[in-house]
Amino acid sequence: MTKGHNLCYAPWWFGPLVVGLQSEVPSLLLVGLVGRQLGLRVGLQCVQTVSCSRWGTPSNQGLFQDGDVVIGGLFALHYQPPAIDNDFTQLPHYKSCTGLENVPLQYIYAMVFAVEEINHSTTLLPGVKLGYHIFDSCGRPPWALQTALSLVGGDNASCDHRVPLIIGGASSVTGQILSRTLGPLSVPIISYLSSCPCLSNRRQFPNFFRTMPSDIYQARAIAQLCMRFNWTWIGAVVANNDYGLVAIKVFQEETQGAGVCLAFVETLQRENIVSDARRAALTIQASTAKVILIFTWYTDVRELFLQLANIHVTDRQYLASEAWSTSGDLLQNVVSTKVAKGVIGVAIRSSAISGFENYIRSLHPVHRSEDEFLREFWEAEFGGTESLEGVQTHFTDISQLRVTYNVYLAVYAAAHALHSLLSCPDRENSSRNNSSTCSSPKHIKPIELLQHLNDVNFTTPQGEMFYFQGADIPAKYDLVNWQNTPDGSLKLVLIGRVDGFDLLLNESAIQWSTGSNQVPTSVCSESCPPGTRKANRKGEPLCCFDCIPCAEGEISNQTDSLHCEHCPSEFWSNTKRTACIPRQLDFLSFNETLGITLTTAAVSGAAVTTAVFVVFLCYRQTPVVRANNSELSFLLLLSLKLCFLCSLVFIGRPSVWSCWIQQAAFGISFVLCVSCLQVKTIVVLAAFRSARPGAEALIRWFGPGQQRGSVCLLTCVQIIICVTWLSLSPPVPQRDLGIQGSKVTLECAMDSVIGFSLVLGYIGLLACTSLLLAFLARKLPDNFNEAKLITFSMVIFCAVWVAFVPAYISSPGKYTVAVEIFAILASSYGLLLCIFAPKCFIILLRPEKNTKKHLMAR
Repeated sequence: MTKGHNLCYAPWWFGPLVVGLQSEVPSLLLVGLVGRQLGLRVGLQCVQTVSCSRWGTPSNQGLFQDGDVVIGGLFALHYQPPAIDNDFTQLPHYKSCTGLENVPLQYIYAMVFAVEEINHSTTLLPGVKLGYHIFDSCGRPPWALQTALSLVGGDNASCDHRVPLIIGGASSVTGQILSRTLGPLSVPIISYLSSCPCLSNRRQFPNFFRTMPSDIYQARAIAQLCMRFNWTWIGAVVANNDYGLVAIKVFQEETQGAGVCLAFVETLQRENIVSDARRAALTIQASTAKVILIFTWYTDVRELFLQLANIHVTDRQYLASEAWSTSGDLLQNVVSTKVAKGVIGVAIRSSAISGFENYIRSLHPVHRSEDEFLREFWEAEFGGTESLEGVQTHFTDISQLRVTYNVYLAVYAAAHALHSLLSCPDRENSSRNNSSTCSSPKHIKPIELLQHLNDVNFTTPQGEMFYFQGADIPAKYDLVNWQNTPDGSLKLVLIGRVDGFDLLLNESAIQWSTGSNQVPTSVCSESCPPGTRKANRKGEPLCCFDCIPCAEGEISNQTDSLHCEHCPSEFWSNTKRTACIPRQLDFLSFNETLGITLTTAAVSGAAVTTAVFVVFLCYRQTPVVRANNSELSFLLLLSLKLCFLCSLVFIGRPSVWSCWIQQAAFGISFVLCVSCLQVKTIVVLAAFRSARPGAEALIRWFGPGQQRGSVCLLTCVQIIICVTWLSLSPPVPQRDLGIQGSKVTLECAMDSVIGFSLVLGYIGLLACTSLLLAFLARKLPDNFNEAKLITFSMVIFCAVWVAFVPAYISSPGKYTVAVEIFAILASSYGLLLCIFAPKCFIILLRPEKNTKKHLMAR
């Protein structure tokens, strides 16, 4: 510390904080920043001093190498800190941490190896010796902060060896604290393990860099895996901190709209790990989700697997975050072989470092007498003078260098930034001319180094392009799979890679939790097959649904369709509701039961009518036949036969000519029939009226000629109506698409309802007139009064056709034609039986009554 500045003491875990560290930020502000990061109130004591002194650190144990430029290193080498002295009134007495971890020790020597490799390089920082000051933070953010402040403050009376850059931050919390605190001093922090997406915010953390990808990318990679394998029902167990909660949020955002749902989200708290792990294990056991995403630290996973083994849950497929996917402790754990076979995980990408293995195995305390870290490791492993040749530990295992490679990259990034900062065309001339464009290795300003670090772009010794995108590097991960070995243990197998947003996966290399190559399924509801649609269950996630069959006329030809589509008007759904097929033409045919029945009835009626005609012809000289004009009787029988036969025109596939003929034949035949009845009734009335005095001429004016003329005249009116109708707007064959069903009705469409109404109305008019006349003549004195028979027949005739109208209108498709045929046949049979059955009975069975005497008895 320079002369005339204040030395301010905070509580012991802060260490002395110094004013005037080549920054305009006063010391009191710096202390306030530190206090805010740690969420504590800080009491300060300031004294006047005139010299620099080394700042306090939690431990003096470290690894040092002097150089023209010295960079700092912070690593969580030990996991068990000493008890904290709560007496803040005294200056601290630091003690060493215990519980050396081998893997972080490898990180330290990766930094040392990279520095030595750079110092031997002729192209990178030529003529500049790089040094390092490496300390152990013991995994505690406050200790990491204290050590960082010591590093940036210098360690002797001349304030030398202030580090312009620190490689460290073994956790995201530590990275945030270091960056926020050292940010006002513009000291760059390069983290090798901080992965929180929050650290990508350049406004809040402008001096932070990392060689570890943001957790956003591994959460996205896991989301892509779930969507790739159609896992829609996922359970999640996450750390109850930013690492887990942010990751699960990104996972949900990435899978939104892809049909992936979270069955549950359980959180694990480090302080309550046993109870939390037990609760999470019971949730996994009760859930139907077969794929479980675990986003937490490996020690939490170890306890979770233990709880799962206790309740015998061994059939789940786990997805691992990088925090535990490559954990050697878990892979070698017996419990993992029972619970966690087939794990698929995202891992920090690995890369080889040429010469590093030989370097590691050549380390020996004899050659590094001041290396306290190496001596502690040696005492723990050997207790003697053995070498590392042939020794297999986590420290010597370089088969998959992941975080170690991140440390290696961080050192090279710092070296290239220093190289860019210190590069001058002619350093000696620049020094003599006192040029401000070149920096001296002894007087490097952190803010200048920070600017050059932002622009770093180089090729690593492994041949990869390296550059920063803000605080981050392009995201690259390995995809790994835990697979069984013949001896029953688990091994780590590389099955793919993640490069940014691209996921490259060798699916055939995966060994699943089931032990087979068959991808496990994890769904709340099975996929809805084609022919059905998804219907969400009320109150349940979107992934839980029922499959509802499509209605008739609708199809779905894809799995998990949300809607059924209507078929076009000329198409209909098949029985499976998976495709629209052309609707079959439907009409009243001669081959179906209804058509056969009606045809039989029509032919039978025509045959009976013919038989009656033959009987009347054979007995034409008898009184029963000759009564009431036998000529009209024969004409009536002929018209009835036409009525029976015209119904056959309605059966069969409609065509242009059949549509024309059927209504005309029907209308003319029935008018001829009803006209004969009407004339016969008039003849009966005329015959009885002429028997009265003075009315003899009546029958002469209505003789056989007039009777035939009347029938022709009445029939010609119908013929004119039919010809006019068929000329202007005839019925034409048309498909009735309005009727829903697999069949489309081919029918004769009545384009002119007026024409059909006139035809039907004229028949009704004649029928009503005949009924009225017959009713008036029903009581005329005669032993065989034909008027009574006509009355009965016309009552039946009118009843049939009155019922026909509503039945015709309401009948669908071909049944409309069937109703009309039925009306024709019913009315024809009514006329035939009512009028001719009694006469045939007398002619054939009661010949004694077939005499003039009997007929004239009354």
